[in-house]
Amino acid sequence: MSERCHAKTESNVVTIDNYISGTFVPPSTKEYMNVHNPADGAVIAKVALSNETDVDKAVAAAQTAFASWSKLTIKTRAAIMLKFHALVQEHANELAQLIVKENGKNITEALADVAKGNETVEYACSLPQLAAGRLMQVSSGGVYCRDDRRPLGVVASIVPFNFPFMVPMWTLPIALVMGNCVVLKPSEKVPLTMHRAMQLLTQAGVPSGVVQLVQGAAAPVQALMRHPNVKAVTFVGSSPVARIIKEECNRLHKRCIALGGAKNHLVALSDCDVSTAASDITVSFAGCAGQRCMAASVLLHVNDGSNGNETEPSLIQAIVDCATKIKPGSGPGEMGPVIDEASYMKIHRYIKDAVENDGAELLLDGRSWEQPGNGHWIGPTIILHSSSKDKTMKEEVFGPVLSIYNCKSWEEAVEIENANPFGNAASIYTSCGAHADWFTDRFRAGMLGINIGIPVPREPFSFGGRYDTMSKYGDSDITGDGGIEFFSHRVKITSKWPMAKRKADQMDSHGKDAANFAGTM
Repeated sequence: MSERCHAKTESNVVTIDNYISGTFVPPSTKEYMNVHNPADGAVIAKVALSNETDVDKAVAAAQTAFASWSKLTIKTRAAIMLKFHALVQEHANELAQLIVKENGKNITEALADVAKGNETVEYACSLPQLAAGRLMQVSSGGVYCRDDRRPLGVVASIVPFNFPFMVPMWTLPIALVMGNCVVLKPSEKVPLTMHRAMQLLTQAGVPSGVVQLVQGAAAPVQALMRHPNVKAVTFVGSSPVARIIKEECNRLHKRCIALGGAKNHLVALSDCDVSTAASDITVSFAGCAGQRCMAASVLLHVNDGSNGNETEPSLIQAIVDCATKIKPGSGPGEMGPVIDEASYMKIHRYIKDAVENDGAELLLDGRSWEQPGNGHWIGPTIILHSSSKDKTMKEEVFGPVLSIYNCKSWEEAVEIENANPFGNAASIYTSCGAHADWFTDRFRAGMLGINIGIPVPREPFSFGGRYDTMSKYGDSDITGDGGIEFFSHRVKITSKWPMAKRKADQMDSHGKDAANFAGTM
């Protein structure tokens, strides 16, 4: 921590240990690190720093539990998850307050974090219907084909700091209902929420050993992805780490989803509704302090004069006006701090580089949000660029910063979006359906929006950017039907039973199957 911040310690500092075999246990290292409230820098907890030994214990416990957990019917497992869903609803405010405390979200965003995570829990409760296998007679000779879904075994889920409840729930409920046992590794920056969630899972009836929680930094991540009894790994975080994890899992022939960063582009045409677009764009880039992989980071304004409506000054000014009204704090409509000193300084460097090195115009400077105390506060920042090649136009900032660039044509806007190495999300603002179709047909990103700045798919649609970009490495999407596929083996069974003699005698040439070579030479 820099000299700008001097951490204080709250009187009620809690110790966050690992959760193995249904019990909270200290790490074998006996080492802990401080967890800070990003709003004031206060130490609020001490979190365990685990190593390979702790991972071995967690995986062994999960492996033992898998034998009985996987033998339960999917309806039984879903019934337990339904109880967990009810407990999350009951304790939503408590969970949200933990998120505000350790992550810095405002209370509305924290409650949404919990609600969206619980939506995936709700989806998992429907898996007895959605994951049912298929059965079909494929030959008149009595040949049937069916497929069954079977769990993988022990799976690992490695999650980031920015959504302490929602992102773990992208994997945990689906993996569990499909019959797997899970070792979860939360971000060491936000360990409190999942610590409480483990207690609720146990209260819901999840047996000992089915879910393990291993706290720490890089060491448990490396141990999990290399452990021979971990059959699949999911990761959400930065692109460089996502790529490393995917390459290591490939080397080990291990199933993997690794979701990386983003540089999401919004395109606004001259026929868009200015007031609606301005409000939505502001929420997209400034909500959650810009710390989400679906946040807007680039606005490509296209004013080709096709309808004689010059929206450029009014739209950009409307966005500045909306963003200027945002105040710091944790109440509804306010904006919280960024997660830590490193993020704070990184965002500052991008703003400084855009202005001093690239000659961009600063329309709104969030650096004026320096607060008394030790928090990491930076307000909404809007930068008008004269070149699409500027560093802040191309790289992920992960903060409340919107880069704006005026395009001369639709083709130029699409060219800029397509050229970016990320491929998570893109959106178009227009009042014309044909215009929207033109852009959605040409965007490169995997999740697209029309007049919506945060185009997050909702269940049963799965979440994930586009392959062959820095936003997505791995085998499938992470939620919805992508999660069903990822967390199960699909076993195909073909069977033939002797037909009753009467039926066999009655078969004529029309009943014979030329494609059936089973038992035929």
